[in-house]
Amino acid sequence: RYDRSHLRYPSDLTDDEWTMVEPLIPPGKRGGDKRTVIMREVVSGLMYILSTGCQWRAILACPHRVVRVEC
Repeated sequence: RYDRSHLRYPSDLTDDEWTMVEPLIPPGKRGGDKRTVIMREVVSGLMYILSTGCQWRAILACPHRVVRVEC
């Protein structure tokens, strides 16, 4: 299918895939601080979760930083 051997994880986006996804991400809100995250990494993280079924808490690398996600 697709050669994904050059990617960190098979779920990461290729450059071509990112060029299709990037325009769909809204810009940061005006008036606040600039974004401090790399949106491509955020999308790659979401793709990882979706493709592996991993629990969100299982991927947190830093035990001192707690992220709560409410649905």
